[in-house]
Amino acid sequence: MEKILVVAPHSDDEVLGCGGYMKKLANAGKEIIVLIMTNAHVGDPDKYPEERVRKVREEASAAHQYLGIKETFFMDFPAPRLDTFPSYKISMAMSELLRDKKFDTVFIPHRGDIHRDHKVVFDSALVACRPVNNCSVKRIYAYETLSETEWGAPYQSEAFIPNVFVELTGEEFNAKCNAMNFFKSQIREFPSSRSIEAIEALAKYRGASVSCARAEAFMLIRDIR
Repeated sequence: MEKILVVAPHSDDEVLGCGGYMKKLANAGKEIIVLIMTNAHVGDPDKYPEERVRKVREEASAAHQYLGIKETFFMDFPAPRLDTFPSYKISMAMSELLRDKKFDTVFIPHRGDIHRDHKVVFDSALVACRPVNNCSVKRIYAYETLSETEWGAPYQSEAFIPNVFVELTGEEFNAKCNAMNFFKSQIREFPSSRSIEAIEALAKYRGASVSCARAEAFMLIRDIR
């Protein structure tokens, strides 16, 4: 992994899903770019005023800078109704960035998440990352997002079944928590799954699955060697 793209339907999904791993990769000198796909004001201006979206984007930029992310791109596809928008246009926008930056690794949300925006981003990303026309992407991983992944339908086809585990050091896990704390508009008190306590509980559970203190878990979608 040298050039990594982390795709998030909404700001903070990327930190919840792989904030610790992003810190690990950044510490190793890897180039990481985050792509936030949606603008909720475009999708529902009455519920999500421009000021609210601007604030969340400022929080995301600060969190990413703290984690060592090289650059953040914000697109303006309509949340929370991506399923009403032509998915090929979403794929085309991703494809343009992939061609320009030549990423070798892409992280995307899990398709079984309860939020339909996540399903659309997953499917659109797979189209954009098709191994044709000299596509540079060799590895695709799906990450889990608290308050979206665990609430998905209880069917095997929709389940998040991790097969890749990344051990997090204390410094890397603390960086993830600190990055989430930048999202003052999104973070909640326990027992909300968007709380620091819930993030730590999941990290410990994933770590215990592979005999380490804390970890993040992923589903490998494709690995070309």
